[in-house]
Amino acid sequence: MITKELKQKIVQAMQSQRPMFGGSDSKYAKWLGISGSQYSRVKNGDFEQVLSDTNWLSIARQLEVNMGNAPEWKTARTPVYEFVNAQLEICQNEALSSLLCDLSDIGKTWTAKVYAKTHKNVAYIDCSLAKGKTQLIRSIAKAFGLDNSGRLNDVEANTIYYLKQLEKPLIILDEAGDMHYEAWLEVKALWNATEGACGWYMMGADGLKAKIQRSIDNKKVGYTEIFSRFGKRYGKLIAEGEAGKEMMKTTAAMIIKANGGEDVNQLLRKTMGDDGMPSLRRIYKELRKRA
Repeated sequence: MITKELKQKIVQAMQSQRPMFGGSDSKYAKWLGISGSQYSRVKNGDFEQVLSDTNWLSIARQLEVNMGNAPEWKTARTPVYEFVNAQLEICQNEALSSLLCDLSDIGKTWTAKVYAKTHKNVAYIDCSLAKGKTQLIRSIAKAFGLDNSGRLNDVEANTIYYLKQLEKPLIILDEAGDMHYEAWLEVKALWNATEGACGWYMMGADGLKAKIQRSIDNKKVGYTEIFSRFGKRYGKLIAEGEAGKEMMKTTAAMIIKANGGEDVNQLLRKTMGDDGMPSLRRIYKELRKRA
């Protein structure tokens, strides 16, 4: 059972996120997965028999509302955060495209999600959940509050048209290495159709670089063109060897301090892997134990 207090917390998150959505209330409601009339009622404090518990949970998940009593996770302005955030701003403001292929567990996804939450007309797409062409098109449409049901060609055409009308839209493709071949070709098609009107940012771990390079070497149709459209370079921040390890230790220490960890060195030791690199995901788990 979703309590009234929790519903109020979810509505507060809905209203907090609303200014970052460039479309109408009706489109925002579609993005949330509810009707315009339902959104109108709950934002005005009418919670009774408007949404099901499933609806409330779905919205909470989409807005990443903290359902428990754990303290909110605070963002540390780490080197990765500053680097990715700056690239995202350039891509959005100048309708450019960029590609980032770097180590996993360095804060890329967190930074992208924070950016999408705090900037207008930004769609964050987790490609591990939208691997195929159909999933990708419908996910992008939904992210901008468009109707993503019906004939796929219509959804695609409407999405392209809407992107060209929006002010400085940006699409972030995370875990891009998980996309199927047909989805890669769709990215190329969407990029071509929105050139100069929409920014694109593609992210993944080192496997993304290997996938693109292997496909180019094997002359697989579309990959050379995609690589060209995303700048013809594999962006990377974390250096190899000791320099990279030291940067990640600094990054981990900054995150620990930002989230109230006092014994930084002790926590840092607990998060170290056999490769000499700290696990940023484990920091969260260790701090939650002490909450």
